[in-house]
Amino acid sequence: MPYVKRDEQGRITALSLEPGGGLEDIPASSPELLDFMHSMGMEQSTLQQSDMRLVRVLEDLIDLLIDRDVIRFTDLPLPAQEKLMERRSMRQTLGALDLLGGANETI
Repeated sequence: MPYVKRDEQGRITALSLEPGGGLEDIPASSPELLDFMHSMGMEQSTLQQSDMRLVRVLEDLIDLLIDRDVIRFTDLPLPAQEKLMERRSMRQTLGALDLLGGANETI
């Protein structure tokens, strides 16, 4: 559960994942908290971050299945092929490493 610090007008001024002096707990789904997080540039939810990491896992899994001749790249629907090629191109351009190597998980 998140904890917040408020100013004299009751507005959120700080956010913490740990309880502490002067902090009050607040539901993670609170619109007030979500507005504060958005204003601080923290709007990307945990689920969205997890989704991005899972995308990398799926890309690597598809590459592994292709490398082991379990599937052919051309077996995939054309839109999937195009998206994978676009992502591969971006990863190469950015010099991204494999997910299993532990670097650049969100690229």
